[in-house]
Amino acid sequence: MTGLAPVVHAQVNGVDALFVADSGAFFSSVTPAAVEELHLRLDPSIQGLSVEGVGGRELAAVARARTFTFVGKTFENVDFVVVGSSSGGRVVGLIGQNVFHIADVEYDLANGVIRIVQPRDCRKDTPLAYWAAEAHEPYSVVDIESATLREPHTKGVAYLNGAKIRVIFDTGAGLSLLTLDAAKRAGITPASEGVIAGGSSWGIGHRVAKTWIARFGSFKIGDEEILHAQLRFGDVSLLGADMLIGADFFLSHRIYVASSQRRLYFTYNGGPVFDLAQTRTPPAESPGDGTGPGSASAGDGVGASAATEPGHAEVSTRLDLPTDAAGFARRGAASAARHDYGAAIKDLTRACELSPAESSFFYQRGMVYGQSGHADLALADFDHAIRLKPDDVDALVARASLHAGRHDPPALTVADLDAADRALAQEADVRMRIGSLYIAAEQPAAAVVQYSKWIDSHPRDDLHMAAALNARCWGRALVGQALDLALADCNAALRMRPNTAAFLNSRGCVYLRQSNYDKAIADYDAALHLRPNTAWSLYGRGLARLHKGMRSEGQADLDAAIALEPGIAEEARTYGIT
Repeated sequence: MTGLAPVVHAQVNGVDALFVADSGAFFSSVTPAAVEELHLRLDPSIQGLSVEGVGGRELAAVARARTFTFVGKTFENVDFVVVGSSSGGRVVGLIGQNVFHIADVEYDLANGVIRIVQPRDCRKDTPLAYWAAEAHEPYSVVDIESATLREPHTKGVAYLNGAKIRVIFDTGAGLSLLTLDAAKRAGITPASEGVIAGGSSWGIGHRVAKTWIARFGSFKIGDEEILHAQLRFGDVSLLGADMLIGADFFLSHRIYVASSQRRLYFTYNGGPVFDLAQTRTPPAESPGDGTGPGSASAGDGVGASAATEPGHAEVSTRLDLPTDAAGFARRGAASAARHDYGAAIKDLTRACELSPAESSFFYQRGMVYGQSGHADLALADFDHAIRLKPDDVDALVARASLHAGRHDPPALTVADLDAADRALAQEADVRMRIGSLYIAAEQPAAAVVQYSKWIDSHPRDDLHMAAALNARCWGRALVGQALDLALADCNAALRMRPNTAAFLNSRGCVYLRQSNYDKAIADYDAALHLRPNTAWSLYGRGLARLHKGMRSEGQADLDAAIALEPGIAEEARTYGIT
């Protein structure tokens, strides 16, 4: 588990690759940026193909791999849909239902395992939740619809406030999600009492949808019923379904999809059924979004949350016990995804003991220490991981993020970022994160280089392109050079995502640098209308007003900015913005 994404290893044309195991994807896919990396050959005979997801409809292509190796078997001449945007990290695409429908599938995500199962000599009524049957424990059964080439998804029925709803079991959706219409039928709208913001949702397509969290009277699936259930709902279309059952549900259950019987079996592992703690930031407003140099310093979840006592939570006895370091590490990562940091640290510590030369286990434990508020222990683990593997990009970037978040000397952050840069391919998605950390270390020129490498190797319709262009605009604005290019980047970002406060703030800074004070004030006004009390927008508008002779208004803006961020004047002075 990487967060709430079940990530699996494969080889494409002999190249090692990571894919998200996505039971909600109708077909396996790769991103456009991965085509060259994996030496795929585009099929020019297929034109006009489009794929629809929660973000709308998107044009797609088809590419063929000479060989595809998965679960120890090599297949020849395998097609992939080329669609989607970079998902972050080193994931190149999705493993979809064209692979999973070769047999039954058991999703044991709490142990970090997916099993492909071929049942033999089983009657139609044979219960296939074998782990529960052996332990004489209860299990639930849900009938699922027969899959077709056109609709290969795993679909079933649940009940919301007693009313029947259609659900799709989708491991590629980290968070379970109701449609706005389904919530409305159950008597809940975004304006209902007690409803809170739930972040944003996106996927295939380029539309970013708002979500909300509300309490419903009951949610029932199989024999399991949750009373007063808190669920996330959003303004999304699910192709005839009412709800995605996401990876959060899979982590809290052990699930066997018996396509051979058109049934789904599951048991409850314990803990929260739905993950309501995470809110997703739209790609348009990701780190480096122009809200200020200091805004990029915290990230990756390292040292960001309140401390919890590590190493004491017990793992449910229902789960199979790991037998090797990799098994403990997989289960530890799954526990971390469920925010059970004590159990995660316990398992990852055992993995480190069993395999002390494996850097990734120390990196994983360091991430969990950071997420649970133990920054010193996290730093020690990152240090150890890098001693074992000096070019470990994940550990280098995590340590740089931790140094930046603790406001350690910038040279420490920069040294790690420089080492990570040397080890990376140009198209690597982590360059966006590295760029934001260079800005946090007061190195905007180096950040511009990182953003340029990413932009030059990704298609213009990538979901994250607007954020990347804005980040490069902001970096150039801080440097105070190539301002015409900076303005072009900001204008392009705003064409892609109009009325985005961060983008308007960045362009306002460019206009301020160009002494175009009227346009700077107009952009800052618009940014503050969308996102009031943003220190950098107030500070930039204050400077522009002073240059226009509006002394009282300008000083009021500067005072308000300093009240929000006491160090903003010093930060601005670092870049010659005075």
